[in-house]
Amino acid sequence: MLLFASMGGSLPAVSQVIQYPAARTSDAVDDYFGTKVRDPYRWLEDADSPETKTWVEAENRVTFGFLEAIPERAAIRERLTRLWNYARYGTPFRKGGRYFFFKNDGLQGQAVLHTQLSLDAQPEVLLDPNLLSPDGTVALSVAEVSEDGRYLTYGTAASGSDWNEFRARIERDVFGR
Repeated sequence: MLLFASMGGSLPAVSQVIQYPAARTSDAVDDYFGTKVRDPYRWLEDADSPETKTWVEAENRVTFGFLEAIPERAAIRERLTRLWNYARYGTPFRKGGRYFFFKNDGLQGQAVLHTQLSLDAQPEVLLDPNLLSPDGTVALSVAEVSEDGRYLTYGTAASGSDWNEFRARIERDVFGR
């Protein structure tokens, strides 16, 4: 609300109650050491099911219908883009005689892992999570370099999922040696 107010804007007038899509409930129950916990929306956990996709699309129509009616939306987007467009660096660390750090050039979806041989050497991209999927929905969840700097292990999560896939790269692949 402060952003709207600071730009002299207001939220769109809502003349009627927003009609959200119905979300069915189920009888799913978990038993945790004798304590029964209902989970009526468990069916939504299957992000790939046709029913979940249909429900999410209906929710998105409601949400974006409201957001697109905000007259100041373009100005807000432009202002936020200017505010977020600056280089950001993670804390550098040293492993196996090399330096590593994450850097986001400004408007990248995710920070890129770089490495360099010395503090005055040219940084090289080691892993760019922005290239892991065409639509940018695969996120780097964790990255770890071995103490000797020869191995990189990293985890990825697709489409906001809490499921992770882990991969390892050895020195030859990591540094081109």
